[in-house]
Amino acid sequence: METVNTLGRRKSAVARIYVNEGKGNIIINSREFKEYFPTTTLQYIVKQPLSIVDATEKYDIKVNLGGGGIKGQAEALRLAISRALVKIDPEARKQLKPEGMLTRDPRIVERKKPGQPKARKRFQFSKR
Repeated sequence: METVNTLGRRKSAVARIYVNEGKGNIIINSREFKEYFPTTTLQYIVKQPLSIVDATEKYDIKVNLGGGGIKGQAEALRLAISRALVKIDPEARKQLKPEGMLTRDPRIVERKKPGQPKARKRFQFSKR
C-alpha cells in the first residue's frame, strides 16, 4: 500500500494527513498523539473512525495540524482519518457514513458587521 493523503477541516482548523501501513502510531506536528491531545475526550474523538472500522493497530498516521482551537483540530483530524480510510477501503464507507464521520461540519464563526460590536449584538438603543 502506498501513502494515502487527505484533508479534513472544521471551523478554521485544517488537518493534512499521510497514512501508511504500520503499528498504529499517530504523530501530530512532530509530537506524540497523547502529548498533543492530553484529554481522553479529544483522544476518543480522533480514534473514533479507526475503532469503527477496527483499524486502530493497522496504520501509521503523520499529521500536519494548524488553525483553530484544540477541539476543532481534533474534529478536523477525525474527518481526515475517515476520508483516508474510505480511500483505502471503499467498503468502510458503509460503516462510517451512518455514524456521521464523513460529514464536514459547515458551522463557522459569523463575521462581524459594521456599526455593531459583534456579529449579532447591537449597541444599546437610546430613545432620547
